[in-house]
Amino acid sequence: MIEVTRLNGKKYWVNPHQIESMEQNPDVTLTLLSGKKIVVKESPEEIIERIVIYRKKIGMQEL
Repeated sequence: MIEVTRLNGKKYWVNPHQIESMEQNPDVTLTLLSGKKIVVKESPEEIIERIVIYRKKIGMQEL
């Protein structure tokens, strides 16, 4: 799981394998495979960095 912050400041944990897409307009919106959308404070670069770190932790070196 990766930690993200909702716009109201609450922490939220997301399974990065469930992220289908990410949009920035101007806030970042994560769309999950289920269709659920989560608006977060982090930049796309921060989200990608967290996903890379998570995948390295679990032994998935390639994206």
